[in-house]
Amino acid sequence: PVLYLFSFGFGVGKLIGDMQIAPGRSVSYAAFIAPALLATSAMNGAIYDATWNVFFKMKFDRVYQGMLATSLGPLDVAMGEISWALLRGVVYSVAFMSIVGGLGLVTNPWALLAIPVASLIAFGFASVGMAVTSYMKSFEQMNIINIVLLPMFLFSGSFYPLSVYPGWLQGFIKALPLWHGITLMRSVSLGLISTALIPHIIYFLVMIAAGLFLTTRRLTLLFM
Repeated sequence: PVLYLFSFGFGVGKLIGDMQIAPGRSVSYAAFIAPALLATSAMNGAIYDATWNVFFKMKFDRVYQGMLATSLGPLDVAMGEISWALLRGVVYSVAFMSIVGGLGLVTNPWALLAIPVASLIAFGFASVGMAVTSYMKSFEQMNIINIVLLPMFLFSGSFYPLSVYPGWLQGFIKALPLWHGITLMRSVSLGLISTALIPHIIYFLVMIAAGLFLTTRRLTLLFM
C-alpha cells in the first residue's frame, strides 16, 4: 500500500489533480486513495493470516486435532485464529496510518476512527477467510483467493469513484466487501460522517457472524 500511495497518490496524482468528495469540497488525489489503501492493508493483513497459515495448520501441522482433543471447542479455535489474524490486520493498518499521518494526509479528528474501522474490516475478512479455507483441499484451490483479492482491490473504488462504471456494474461492485470497507474508511478519514455509514457497518457485522458460524461448523464436521 505504501508503494501504491507514492506511485499513484503523488505520482499519477499530479496529472489528475483534486478529487471532489462532496459538493463544494475537494481533496488531493493522494488523500482520496489513502483511506482505500488503508482498508486494503487491513484486508490483506487479516486475510493472508486467516487463509494460508490456517491451511498449513489444518492440512499439514495437524494443530487443530490436538487442540480439539482438549477442553477447547471449535468456537474457541476459530476465535483464537481469527483474533490473531485481526491483530495482524490492525498492526498493518496502524503502520500505514502512521505513514499517512506523517505525509500530512490526515486532515480532521474523525480520522482517529480509522483504526477501529480497520479492525472491523480485518475481523470481517479474517472470519470469512478462515471459513473459506476450511473447504480448500490443495494449493491450487488456495490460489483462488489471490485471483479474487486482486481484481476486488483494483475495481472496488480504490483509485477512482464508483461513478466511472456503467450502472449495471455499479450494483455488482456494491456487493463486494472491500467496496463497503473502502467507502466506510474513506468517509471516516475525510470527515464525511452520516447515517449512510450504518449499512456498511451492518454488512461487516453480518460478515463476521456468518464467518464465525461457518468456521465453527466446519471445524466440528472435520475434526469432531
